[in-house]
Amino acid sequence: MKEKERLSDISWKKWGPYVSNREWGLVREDYSADGDAWNYTAHDTAEAKAYRWGEEGICGICDDLQKLVFSLGFWNKKDKMVKERFFGLTNGQGNHGEDVKEYYYYLDSTPTHSYMKMLYKYPHNAFPYQDLIKTNAERSKQEPEYELIDTGIFDENEYFDIFIEYAKADSHDILIQLTVINKFENKVPLVILPTLWFRNTWRWGYDDYMPQMNSNQADSVKIQHRDLQIKNFYAECSDRVLFCDNETNNEKLYQCPNESDYTKDGINDFIINGNSQSVNPKNTGTKAAFLIDENFNPKERKVFKFRLTHKDFTKPFGDFDEIFGLRKQEADEFYEEIQKGINTEDEKLVQRQAFAGMLWSKMFYHYNVEKWLKGDPAQHKPPKSREKIRNYQWKHLNNEHIISMPDKWEYPWYATWDLAFHTISFALIDPDFAKHQLKLFLFEWYMHPNGQLPAYEWDFNDVNPPVHAWAVFRVFKIDEYLKGKPDLPFLESAFQKLLMNFTWWVNKKDNNGNNIFEGGFLGLDNIGVFDRNTPLPDGEHLEQSDGTSWMAMFALNMMRIALELALYNKVYEEMAIKFFEHFLAIANSLANMGDECFSLWDDEDEFFYDALSFGEKNHMYLKLRTIVGLIPMFAVEVIDDEMIENLPDFKKRMQWVLDNKPELAALVSHWEVKGEDSKHLLSLLRGHRLKRLLHRMLNTEEFLSDFGIRALSKEYEKNPFSLHLNGKDYTVQYTPAESDSRLFGGNSNWRGPVWFPINFLIIESLQRFFFYYSPDFLVECPTGSGNYLNLDQIADELSKRLSNIFLKDKDGNRPFNGQYPRFQSDPGFKDYILFYEYFHGDNGRGVGASHQTGWTGLIAKILMPRYSKKKIAESETEMPDQKKF
Repeated sequence: MKEKERLSDISWKKWGPYVSNREWGLVREDYSADGDAWNYTAHDTAEAKAYRWGEEGICGICDDLQKLVFSLGFWNKKDKMVKERFFGLTNGQGNHGEDVKEYYYYLDSTPTHSYMKMLYKYPHNAFPYQDLIKTNAERSKQEPEYELIDTGIFDENEYFDIFIEYAKADSHDILIQLTVINKFENKVPLVILPTLWFRNTWRWGYDDYMPQMNSNQADSVKIQHRDLQIKNFYAECSDRVLFCDNETNNEKLYQCPNESDYTKDGINDFIINGNSQSVNPKNTGTKAAFLIDENFNPKERKVFKFRLTHKDFTKPFGDFDEIFGLRKQEADEFYEEIQKGINTEDEKLVQRQAFAGMLWSKMFYHYNVEKWLKGDPAQHKPPKSREKIRNYQWKHLNNEHIISMPDKWEYPWYATWDLAFHTISFALIDPDFAKHQLKLFLFEWYMHPNGQLPAYEWDFNDVNPPVHAWAVFRVFKIDEYLKGKPDLPFLESAFQKLLMNFTWWVNKKDNNGNNIFEGGFLGLDNIGVFDRNTPLPDGEHLEQSDGTSWMAMFALNMMRIALELALYNKVYEEMAIKFFEHFLAIANSLANMGDECFSLWDDEDEFFYDALSFGEKNHMYLKLRTIVGLIPMFAVEVIDDEMIENLPDFKKRMQWVLDNKPELAALVSHWEVKGEDSKHLLSLLRGHRLKRLLHRMLNTEEFLSDFGIRALSKEYEKNPFSLHLNGKDYTVQYTPAESDSRLFGGNSNWRGPVWFPINFLIIESLQRFFFYYSPDFLVECPTGSGNYLNLDQIADELSKRLSNIFLKDKDGNRPFNGQYPRFQSDPGFKDYILFYEYFHGDNGRGVGASHQTGWTGLIAKILMPRYSKKKIAESETEMPDQKKF
């Protein structure tokens, strides 16, 4: 199969969709005195500012060091500016935080980007910039966001469907096809501007080499860059070529002299204002665009072809259609094999668009913190106040790689725990990329010298759940299954670096040295009573059941990796013993805190809670039922008896603990009792506590919704949780969708909605427990229904509920589309899938970032076909989700 063969040739990934959808409003581009990143660079000034660290565009592609960028511009002859970038609200403008206000869909991509396709819907009428800003500003946090569809701009089908496709003839020969469809009944104009430019690398004082483009005819551009093989840009038809430079318009932005006569916004100024002085009459520069001025008849479809290549052609489009057809066919063949066993065409459609969203969300990420803090030699020195605004403790960090982003508009920066989940889906189609992503964050120019992993650029010091080790082992096993051999160097090198990260956690996040971990907000933003990322006002400490449980999971993950490595190198058997004992120490602390032996498990409610610590002898439960109390389920490993027999020292140590420290052994699962098929269970939970947690979790009046597990018990909708502490009243209410709080910018809500990463770990944990327990270990599902299922069936039921967010229901509707009938019934919308950040806890409506295919892309894994239990029992006990991969 051609695409699978290409995966082993790294040159085929030299070019890809590595361009951000938004570079303005980012920390990297913020050189302000006060760290107000959102306002230092803004949407309306982006057209005139040359960026320091990256580039943005609509459906853009670039090389893997982003030296040359291709993107698209459009003008409907009514907008105030050329549409060169997607518009959205800043964090301060949105009533629920930042929010992109455009409709675009990622439809297809192969892992090498040999074929890609996306769709952009561009209105005929003037884009309602001010209406979107003004109306959202007038709305409260209790009201929904005001979306582009609400403005009425699509009501009469007055828009273009613009399908953008790429096909590679080879690794440096890229074919580009635009299919533009007028959806309206009238004739309308459209200006199309396929645009090529060099990232500005010459203006900062390190290297003054300036590449060039030039042209002597309307349909081709010559490209000259010392580091690139690409040298020609062809158009099948073009009125002319426009040139300017990728240089800041200092006169416009700062009222000081320009360094170029033809600045970055020169093409825009020519198109919008007819200013012939803003483009270079010599047809040379560092930015160029073909000008295509077309009229479209009612419902007319037109196709436009371009080629970016290292070859010299006299007929650049002679083989164009043949190559495009071949790459499409190869993409279909690749996914046909991946999707064997998937039952319905709708499931295949959703999964393929999920993979597309993942692949389109790769991005060139460039950020050197030390240079950013100091400023560049050829630029003004940043104000002194910036030295301690953010990230000054991360001067070693120097990132310049292609990285999987959560969302290239709302979150065009990596988030480490998000990325761990991304790699699970990537491993199904490109395991080498998945492994490389995990290794990146363990390199010395990412990981802090003290062992901490960077969180995200707004604050690298923030703490995410330690799921990296879990992802490393999961990707290792998927890779082993796909290739038929284990990549032990990957596993071993990752393990060595993860030792540093584990040590950082032990040293920095165990406040009292008692194996109870505070962690902070741990990526769960506003889930708790307090802002868990700030100190409590009167010196209390928050003892977190999730922080402690994440660390128990981390310890078991490290133990499992060490056991795997010990099968090849006995030295690792000692490391497995070390993490086994650390797991027991954490379990002991979870049950016996301080002198009073206070446990985070509440026997009265039979649930895990966070607790406030007022000292060694004074603790108080925060009896708020959230998914924090379910996270202890994630600390579970199942080991088959054969592995333990092959590691006698590890077996001996387990037996010694059982014989000499029975009080420790009693706290966790009965690992000495062999379960189904002679397996051993290591878990924070014995059978009784697991059943009691599931009793809560599977209650439709609490956590279980039709679309997965809610983040907060629905009980608090009518009966909000309240706490009076130190003269202040705190309240938490179930809010199934958007946040009603300004915590974390007001755009992240863990107080009710369904989130994919936690749901995925719940499903995987249940499947792992099922490996140990026999099929007659039954739990009522839903609670109170009288219907009893085994743990595998419950996991399957949760998978179906998550899948139902995207799949058509009996009425042909997709719940994620929510309150908009147009999206449910219009053929121009209904089969295009958006993978939102999280989902309404009652009706499954998509909420938050609309293109966060990253961890919501886990749906691709969930939709994989089931394997037979017999085959799994024989060969895949370490692959707990019983999927094909």
